[in-house]
Amino acid sequence: MGGGEDAGVVGDGTVLRVVTANAASGRDRRGRIDHTRWADAVAEAQHRIDADVWAVQEVDHRLPRSGGADQTGELGAALAADGTAWSSTFAAAVHGEPGSLVGVRPAPGPDPAAPSYGVALHSRLTVRATHELHLAPSRLRIPVPLPPGAGRRVLWVPDEPRVALAAEVDGPAGPVTVVTTHLSFAPWQARRQLRTLLAWAADLPRPLVLLGDLNLAGRAPGRVSGLPGSGSAPTYPSHHPRRRLDHVLLDAGGAPLALRERGTPRLGGSDHLGVAAEVHRTGGEQRFG
Repeated sequence: MGGGEDAGVVGDGTVLRVVTANAASGRDRRGRIDHTRWADAVAEAQHRIDADVWAVQEVDHRLPRSGGADQTGELGAALAADGTAWSSTFAAAVHGEPGSLVGVRPAPGPDPAAPSYGVALHSRLTVRATHELHLAPSRLRIPVPLPPGAGRRVLWVPDEPRVALAAEVDGPAGPVTVVTTHLSFAPWQARRQLRTLLAWAADLPRPLVLLGDLNLAGRAPGRVSGLPGSGSAPTYPSHHPRRRLDHVLLDAGGAPLALRERGTPRLGGSDHLGVAAEVHRTGGEQRFG
C-alpha cells in the first residue's frame, strides 16, 4: 500500500491501518535519550505492521536534552527510507523542557520554532488539512513515574498543558480524520480533556480515529466517549504491562466500519507499548462523508 487515493485498501476490507506510540522522547532501555535508534525501531516495525498513519506522543522538538533534534522530522525520514512518501506534522503542548520547574510555557507561543514538546502525526495518505486543540492543565502537582535508571521512581511536577492534533486524510472511500493526543496524568482532568476534545472534533469529517496515550485505564475512554476501542491488552509499563493507557477509538460516523487490534509492539525503550489497529469494513461498499 502506498500513498494516494486508494491507499489503505486490501482484499479483506481493511481501509486504514494505524499505530499509536508513546516515544518517551526516544529513550532507550536505560532511560537515556537515543532518538535515532527509536526512529530506526519504528521504521523496522513499519515493515511488519504496514501502517498508513503513526500517531506519536512525548515528542521532543529541538530540546537540548535530545541534542536539539527535530524528532518528528527524523522519524518521518526513517519511515520514508523505503521510498514511500510520508507527511509529518508536529504540534507543541509546551515550549521548553517538560518536567522542568522553570522555563516552561504553554504553546502556542510567539515562537513556533522554539524548543518544544508535544505530539506528532505521520501519514502516507494525502493530508488535506490539520487542526490543533490546546488543552488546559489542572492546578495540581502530579506524580510522574520515571523510567528505570533515572535514580528515583517519581517526579512531582505541575500538570502541564496538553495538545490534540487532527489530520484530515484521503481514505479509500472519502475523508478520514485521525487525531492524536496525550492527556493529563490526573484521571479527572484527562476525562475532562477527552470530553473537550470530542466536542471540538464534532465538525471534523467522519469516520474519525482517535489515538494516543489517554492516561485513562481499561475501559474508561470508552465510557467517557461512547466510542468502541480496538482492544484491552495492557500497554504500561512496557517491561511488565499491567494497565491499558494507550488507546485507539473509532467514531464510524454511521459507516459500516469496525476496529480490529493487530498487536501491542515494543518500540525502543519507551515505558509504553504501542498499539497497532486497523479499521475494516463490516458491510458492503459505501462512501464516507
